[in-house]
Amino acid sequence: MSALLKLRLTILGTTTLLIAISTLFMAILLSLLGALNIISLIFVVIVFNLGQWLIAPYLIDALYRTEEIPGGRHWLSETVKRLSAESGLKPPKLMLANIPIPNAFAYGSPLSGPKIAVTKGLLNALEREEVEAVIGHELGHLKHRDVQFMMFLSVLPAIFYYLGYSMMYSSWYGGYRNRERGSSPAILIGIASIAIYWVLNLIVLGLSRLREYYADAHSVSIVDDGRRKLSEALAKIVTFTGRQAAGQMRGAYGSFKCLFITDPDRAMEDLSEVSGVWGSRDEQLVREVMSKRITMFDRIVELFSTHPNIVKRLRAIQSL
Repeated sequence: MSALLKLRLTILGTTTLLIAISTLFMAILLSLLGALNIISLIFVVIVFNLGQWLIAPYLIDALYRTEEIPGGRHWLSETVKRLSAESGLKPPKLMLANIPIPNAFAYGSPLSGPKIAVTKGLLNALEREEVEAVIGHELGHLKHRDVQFMMFLSVLPAIFYYLGYSMMYSSWYGGYRNRERGSSPAILIGIASIAIYWVLNLIVLGLSRLREYYADAHSVSIVDDGRRKLSEALAKIVTFTGRQAAGQMRGAYGSFKCLFITDPDRAMEDLSEVSGVWGSRDEQLVREVMSKRITMFDRIVELFSTHPNIVKRLRAIQSL
């Protein structure tokens, strides 16, 4: 079985698990509390998330100070057009984000249309062929409709989050208190809902990491010598980001970190994987990162990250 087929089956199985757990616990809550209040809450959460999705591209443009790169014969525009054709996609809008960290992200909604943004830091840190591989990765996100996919899945834990806190607050302020049963059942249901939220959220984070692997595979499939180019690009991005005082950038640029090709919040942790090899040749840099041992701490940290551990990610790219 190929690595790509295993990845697709894993994504399918994890998505099925997430929906099954959500459906099971929602059925239990509906039977305990009655359908009307929960259905109203679900409606509000879905409308809120849908509205957030529609306007998010405009918030991203404002936050990251993006500006559209005009078409024509700019090498970036030509690269996007060529790789979009290889992907079977209409070329998205190409944006330049005025931030120093090297990164890129795909985003969009029916109102704004699909977009790909590269940062000024990316263009300064990477060679053209490496930027090409990064663009191939972002086109993979658009090809697989990851923005819509993750938006849909993120609604499921959000429902239990708002349900849990609404139950607990209502109980504390007497909304569910009555002579027959008091407020304890409502508090217990609220706590259980929050626990379910955390479980579902971990599954959603796992799916986010799997979608990154999937986008990596797409880049490798449409870019000539894609494995080498993408591996070098990721190793350089992690190194540059970690050396640019990542702790100071988290508040400014971490709001939509799930969009990025690498997680800026993990820059310092990932930098430890490449310490001592900066300044090496690109191929040697990648080999050194891949040879690092993945500790139990690394595995635990990864559970709460939107992106895979850099060592595991580079190894996965080489297996494609």
